[in-house]
Amino acid sequence: MREALCIMGLGYDDGGSLPEAGWELLRQRRRLFLRTERHPVVERLRREGIRFETFDGFYEEEGDFAAVYRRIAGAVCRAAATGPVVYAVPGHPLVAEESVRLILDQAAETGMAVRVVTAPGFLDALLTALRLDPAGGLKLLDACRLAPADCDPALPTVVMQVYSRLVAGEVKLTLLQRYPPGHRVFVVRAAGMPEEENIAGIPLFELDRREYDHLCSVYLPPAAENGPPAVCEYPADRLVGIMATLRGEGGCPWDREMTHESLARYVLEEAYEVVEAIHQGVAHKLCEELGDLLLQIAFHARIAQENGRFDFNDVVRGICDKLVRRHPHVFGTATARTSAQVAVNWQEIKRREKGSTPESVMDGVGAPGAALLRAARVQARAAQMGFDWPDYRGALLKVGEELAEVTGALAGTDPNAVFREVGDLLFAVVNVARLAGVEAEEAATAAINRFINRFKYIEQKVAATSKTFHDFTLEQLDGWWEEAKKVENP
Repeated sequence: MREALCIMGLGYDDGGSLPEAGWELLRQRRRLFLRTERHPVVERLRREGIRFETFDGFYEEEGDFAAVYRRIAGAVCRAAATGPVVYAVPGHPLVAEESVRLILDQAAETGMAVRVVTAPGFLDALLTALRLDPAGGLKLLDACRLAPADCDPALPTVVMQVYSRLVAGEVKLTLLQRYPPGHRVFVVRAAGMPEEENIAGIPLFELDRREYDHLCSVYLPPAAENGPPAVCEYPADRLVGIMATLRGEGGCPWDREMTHESLARYVLEEAYEVVEAIHQGVAHKLCEELGDLLLQIAFHARIAQENGRFDFNDVVRGICDKLVRRHPHVFGTATARTSAQVAVNWQEIKRREKGSTPESVMDGVGAPGAALLRAARVQARAAQMGFDWPDYRGALLKVGEELAEVTGALAGTDPNAVFREVGDLLFAVVNVARLAGVEAEEAATAAINRFINRFKYIEQKVAATSKTFHDFTLEQLDGWWEEAKKVENP
């Protein structure tokens, strides 16, 4: 079946880079559309008597590029529905051509046959002009849709469509959020056109002090190539924005339902997956798991922001301030020559920040682990395959068996046996909790918190006397324990 629509690239120059297959298409008696006539090959088309229509008028009639490209795509597809059409764009048709993407999407939906004929684009010519090898990484950015989060100063970067001083000024202001003002950049005009090609190296702050046209692009070498790397962390703006969208009107129902409490288990889960990735020693896995953990931080920050408590900026600001305060030997005048001295200083600074000494030996005991959570997940996976008790009663019998084995191991002389059997007992208890519909990790955390609160009650009773903790018998202390339980559940 002959295609109803052919999309082709015009190359980067006045026709010399255009393959013969492209010229054959242009000379056929088909209806020919050009996205724009602002291209060096157009004069040759006119000389050869090749008739064409352009969409330049759309750029004047619409308020933004997105509307222009949608309108072009609609016009091309409607024309192709009535007869064979060629749609030609500057450079390579599949590189940074939004109208082409929209046309291909519409054609896929309607079943329209489309052929794509490629040609070398400006990027091919630019890489040649700058003697660049993209194998080590290269970012290609659109000047009309440039955001600070898009920039990565560690990678070679090309900013295309810098077609005016006004656009160059906007690009400069955006880049200055990620690069130092003196970062040396290269303005490339008419790459691949020997008589017109020009490459000018200038500091970034001078970017909008030149004249530009539709043949201009800007190349930014990695920051390290210009001297010491700048402080250019990848900002969290995009992540924060995605979370706002997920939690907003029309967002994800699951994300919108989450609370600090319902997300607590996932923080533990992601943290322990980070630990697992560290032990595996696989860099890309660690990178992925750290991202998952960062998501949890952004999630909680977003919920807090919605409640008017704090936002992601407060989280980052707080930890930065804390790090500076607790490292006076780096950011101040204090001295610490060993890690032991650092630890002493850290605890002393922490005590001053709190404003008092701990009131209980339980203060600062640390967060719970996630072994119980992992055990429940392992058991759930096994249950999916049918390896499970029908209900919690069978699991309770297993607890009894494991408890007997612990008793037997304790009566023996092998410490490893005790270690194994106690682990099996804990695993069996988690199984009971799972089958009873209880989150073992949360139940254990609640039990630990109850223990801490009751122990603090005992400490208060002891403090009210003239004696020390060790002056009381276990029976006396246990009496206060029972009192604490009554206070807890009157």
